[in-house]
Amino acid sequence: MADFIRRKVRLGEALVNSGAITEEQLQRGLELQKGSGRKLGETLVDENIVTEETIANVLSAQLGYAYTDLQNITIPPDIQDLVAASVLKKNQVLPIGYAPDNMNILQLAMADPQDLNAMDDISIITGCQVEPLVATPRSIMLAIDKYFGTDEVDSALEEYTKERLVVEEEDTFNEDINNSPIVMLVKDMIEKAARQRSSDIHIEPMEKKVRIRYRIDGALYERARYDIAILPALSARVKIIGGMDIAEKRKPQDGRITQVVDRTEYDIRVSVLPTVYGEKIVMRLAAKTALNREKSQLGLKPGEMKQFDHILKNPHGILLVTGPTGSGKSTTLYTALSELNTEDVNIITVEDPVEANIDGINQVQTNNKANLTFASALRSILRQDPDIIMIGEIRDIETASIAVQASITGHLVVSTLHTNSSASTITRLADMGVEPYLIADSIVGVIAQRLVRRLCPACKKPRLANEEEVEILGGKPGEEIQIYEPCGCPQCDNMGYKGRIGVYEIMEMTQPLRHIISKGGNAEEIKIQAMKDGMHTLRMSAAEYVISGITSFSEMMKVSFDS
Repeated sequence: MADFIRRKVRLGEALVNSGAITEEQLQRGLELQKGSGRKLGETLVDENIVTEETIANVLSAQLGYAYTDLQNITIPPDIQDLVAASVLKKNQVLPIGYAPDNMNILQLAMADPQDLNAMDDISIITGCQVEPLVATPRSIMLAIDKYFGTDEVDSALEEYTKERLVVEEEDTFNEDINNSPIVMLVKDMIEKAARQRSSDIHIEPMEKKVRIRYRIDGALYERARYDIAILPALSARVKIIGGMDIAEKRKPQDGRITQVVDRTEYDIRVSVLPTVYGEKIVMRLAAKTALNREKSQLGLKPGEMKQFDHILKNPHGILLVTGPTGSGKSTTLYTALSELNTEDVNIITVEDPVEANIDGINQVQTNNKANLTFASALRSILRQDPDIIMIGEIRDIETASIAVQASITGHLVVSTLHTNSSASTITRLADMGVEPYLIADSIVGVIAQRLVRRLCPACKKPRLANEEEVEILGGKPGEEIQIYEPCGCPQCDNMGYKGRIGVYEIMEMTQPLRHIISKGGNAEEIKIQAMKDGMHTLRMSAAEYVISGITSFSEMMKVSFDS
């Protein structure tokens, strides 16, 4: 091992020398690190100054240790049995195999390849010399979850279930809610879901089992099954940390949990619903920082970005973002607000609930018990001298009317609505009871959006589109169009997809459109005129992604089935 640990580098200096960060950024990182208990690398990553991958590559180059991508390797079973998962997690290391020419040297992927204590621990436990390799902390924790994920929890739960079978079911909560296997299971479940980019965790009771599924990139994947005997304790544990009533099992309940996973704070909304086999629990995960994105990260194409910017330049009017639940509306709205959030404007929001906190913006949460509804909050907000108002959602005629009045009296109003397309948004407002001439006068733009899954670049496979697909993609009869299909590989966890991208239909208000709307035109007439004025429908935008190999044909059909 002595061979591998002679070199020692200072991370800050190495990052500056390699051009990854500037001297000023280093000083800022050191300042923020003081008294925080974090390492310098963690601080720089948390503050978005540098990525984990950049740090790993710089350390690899400076120390002369190989950089390893843990997504593309398979760890042999005999290596997996060498060290307990708890030791690996504590040290953020992972043994991945023996050196090719020497069974006494163990290759060890490390988040911090200069951590001599970690090397010594692994060396003593395994009786091998250690050869350090560099990997990112996130990839190590994901790999530990993958290979050792259920071992600790499963063995603890097995013991717990055996004990439970001899005890009467009624006594389940009293002594068992805080029983460590259950506490460990819930904590572990949330950590794994967060690392796998899940948006929701579903805990579903069946006749003899409890099924755990994660929603990743919009699709549900089963991740575990446990004995039904653990359900009462599991649901009681979630209720306790979510601030709900553990004795109430017949009514639906809602709660909230905050948990930190790998130094990122997650806000988790919990819903408990009684079903025939017991209580079904859904936890919706949102990283506190996830909604505050740069405009460039939304996935808008250059032309769409221009339209988006142009709409936001309006000093007054209504901008509506529409789409079904989970289509990224909140992210788009928060991004727009962050863009508009300057010192010289007063921005006030009314939301249910407040999904992310933004510095410099006054956020109001509705409270029906205190009669603080969207409409009553809006009336008060208008007396607070606002320039820009954000309404979480327009649900009724009262809210819609106040929004229209506010926009006509010189305020910029941004809000969301649940409709399928930009054109149908206009007719929905008319159906609610807003006068067509007021809609035409107040709306400055409508953005309909969906999210499609991105094909994994490592394993997507090309094929030629058939005649029907060519027609749907807007090609000419007989034209050859190459499209891509999902396949599945270690990099995407055999899903074929990795991450999502936004598909947009941006309808900017023009004079001809205003004319049609004020006359009470239907959705089809509005859509035809908007397309003449340069609007790309959801299907047209998604088709571009299919042809350029970013997403698959089936994903496009999901988001534009009715086009």
